[in-house]
Amino acid sequence: MMSLTHFDADGHAHMVDVSGKPVTARVAVAEGAITMSAETLALITEGRAKKGDVLGVARLAGIMGAKKTADLIPLCHPLPITKVAIELTADDSLPGIRVTGTVKTGGQTGVEMEALTAVTTALLTIYDMVKAAEKGMVIETVRLVLKDGGKSGRYEVSR
Repeated sequence: MMSLTHFDADGHAHMVDVSGKPVTARVAVAEGAITMSAETLALITEGRAKKGDVLGVARLAGIMGAKKTADLIPLCHPLPITKVAIELTADDSLPGIRVTGTVKTGGQTGVEMEALTAVTTALLTIYDMVKAAEKGMVIETVRLVLKDGGKSGRYEVSR
């Protein structure tokens, strides 16, 4: 079993020292979804939500979430993020919105947490913007689907 890097030899939480790692290109992609009634989805896709452009605001929130990850997750390193892309797709089969977040950096540690935070922040923003119409929406299946770069190499979910 792999040792957990966020704990020292005495079992205390600590920030991992990455100063000896080489700077490499790194990317991470995460995804998630929010399910809702068809009526609430129509409010979003037809632009009738009282708070405004739900998908546009959620996209900006996801970008901001990626940039603020080190402020939210105690042991994450602040990273020089070079790209954040948020894709929001209405899906009538859920019904709901699927969110994919891609984050890139050239750094000494990966951006998995930034991609996961981006997706989660976008999903929470969608919930916030239409919660007056439906409080029973469900945020689900937030997961890492790809990471590449660094010593551990590539990880990808097979679909």
